[in-house]
Amino acid sequence: MSSADHPSGEPPTTDLTPPATDLTPPEAARWAARAGLPLPADRHDAVAATANQLLSVVAVLRDLDFGDTPPASAYRAESAHDTEGEERDAAV
Repeated sequence: MSSADHPSGEPPTTDLTPPATDLTPPEAARWAARAGLPLPADRHDAVAATANQLLSVVAVLRDLDFGDTPPASAYRAESAHDTEGEERDAAV
């Protein structure tokens, strides 16, 4: 079935696709169990809330247009401002 065939016009979800709506505590427990991380019942609400927050952040990132931004592998770890003999101090 293509996305055009799906009633909502969106591609159908699979067992590995997060839901389009907020994850409920029972769904969070089911997903955790599928990942091999069974949760005690008192953690379902907190895990669902955390998962929903993460999913909302990821949704924002997916909407960003990176255009011609090269992949991270195109960048070098060294800074152009590094000089030999300069002592590095992470303290600010």
